[in-house]
Amino acid sequence: YPDIAHFHTLRVNMPSGWFYTSKALRTVCDIWDRHGSGLTNMHGSTGDIILLGTTTPELQPTFDDLSDHGFDLGGSGSALRTPSACVGPARCEWSCYDTLNACHSITMEFQDELHRPPWPYKFKFKFSGCANDCVAAIARADLSVIGTWRDDMQVDGDAVREYAESGLDIQKEVASLCPTRAVDYDSGTKQLRIINEDCVRCMHCINVMPKALRPGKDRGATL
Repeated sequence: YPDIAHFHTLRVNMPSGWFYTSKALRTVCDIWDRHGSGLTNMHGSTGDIILLGTTTPELQPTFDDLSDHGFDLGGSGSALRTPSACVGPARCEWSCYDTLNACHSITMEFQDELHRPPWPYKFKFKFSGCANDCVAAIARADLSVIGTWRDDMQVDGDAVREYAESGLDIQKEVASLCPTRAVDYDSGTKQLRIINEDCVRCMHCINVMPKALRPGKDRGATL
């Protein structure tokens, strides 16, 4: 099978939060059509742009073409793998820190570790702005950076009553499903109280009642 004697895969570093212009995506695809199979895997569980299938003589020309258009290779092998981040404060109101800046800073700081495998095994950073963990940092990273807050959760009592009056069973759908029973709800008065010292910032109650509950104001991240 001479046509598949070589089938090299390239990892290309993606922008923080996976923000692209259509021009940038077309540029990557055009480069890969020139040098490889044209098959791509956009991010998957690794984070990188994955370019699937080329021959050995095309490896350096592919890199040169990517570099000339402002792209860089991602981490592969026993290296620092390409850091990745959720969209963070650019698009999400729940983000408790600037995931995009953190991801970019780590990527730039550890360029040698990305491009020259120095370790016996790979290492991954992933940055999620809250415990919803949209970048799967807990499942996929060696060092997960998860957004959180230190002060009390913000509660809008009027919005709580609106949810109750609109038919939401707050006791069943929120209070009873809290993993640490940190939500105290009185169905008679339609009042909700967060026992903040027991709250583990899992985001469940906020996801169900986003108009009534918000993260605290003293925000940061947990490693």
